[in-house]
Amino acid sequence: MNAPRVLDKIETLLRDLLDRSDVILTGASTAADVEGWDSLTHIQLIAAIEKAFTIKFTALEIYNFKHVGDICEAVIRR
Repeated sequence: MNAPRVLDKIETLLRDLLDRSDVILTGASTAADVEGWDSLTHIQLIAAIEKAFTIKFTALEIYNFKHVGDICEAVIRR
């Protein structure tokens, strides 16, 4: 799977969680860039990504995610 497809899927998952169709993500996006993306949403997003891609992140990976690009890279590595 390539980075643009992963990013598109993550964007769709976040839109669904926030119930907002106007969310646009880039690899450099962070929670601070998206209105409504708080710590609870972050946990829900990680769980949704794990389910959608049938993967499991380690606690260390999650801790080290600084922006959406880090999450995409972790998905692609799997």
